[in-house]
Amino acid sequence: MLDLTGKNALVTGIANNRSIAWGIAQQLHKAGANLAVTYLPDEKGRFEKKVRDVVEPINPALILPCNVQNEDQVEATFKAIKDTWGKLDIVIHCLAFADKEGLGGDFSSISREAFSQSLEISTFSLGNLAKYAKPLMTEGGSMVTLTYLGGVKVIPNYNLMGVAKAGLEMSVRYLASELGPDNIRVNAISAGPIRTLASSAVGGILDMIRHVEEVAPLKRTVTQLEVGNTAAFLCSDLSSGITGQVIYVDAGYEIMGMG
Repeated sequence: MLDLTGKNALVTGIANNRSIAWGIAQQLHKAGANLAVTYLPDEKGRFEKKVRDVVEPINPALILPCNVQNEDQVEATFKAIKDTWGKLDIVIHCLAFADKEGLGGDFSSISREAFSQSLEISTFSLGNLAKYAKPLMTEGGSMVTLTYLGGVKVIPNYNLMGVAKAGLEMSVRYLASELGPDNIRVNAISAGPIRTLASSAVGGILDMIRHVEEVAPLKRTVTQLEVGNTAAFLCSDLSSGITGQVIYVDAGYEIMGMG
């Protein structure tokens, strides 16, 4: 029943084969979607090579450089999609950043520069991608972003990313309201802690994972592919009545009051 054949999907945020974005891309591909993926360009081209190597098995139609802090690159990404496909059905937003200053110490000591950079990459970018995607989603569509429990509750060493994720979750609601009349749905997946390149920057991530394995109802954490399954569902007609929601894919950890 879950069929994305003929759907065109943009997936951002793949860094390596541990990325949640990679788990999502695999499941979209498995469901039949056509894929375009982006990478963060760097001077030596290392990130591009890593992403190209990772995504080779799914043979994306487009592999594009896109630093969301560079408006020209964002605009060029959607122009390439328009020139190639003419329309877009799915946007996967897996973008977040906070430097070490924002992931430890006193929250009140975070600099203005670190705060602004984190919110621009992690939060503002969702709405900005939506601005460019909207004209291409002529037949409706689905946007899915990634959040975490630290956006609604205090998590040790998450600090600035918690504020960024809180803003992201509220952005989902406002975008869902704005884009709903165009039959474009916007949702977030709040995934449990997974060992990824991004999560490795959070101090104590392994302790967090072990804690979830002890406390969560399923007595384990989740996998990238499980998050990918939920994303594929949210991008399909099976979820046609769901928008503006945060779906927890965390083995049930979020429901527990003590552990």
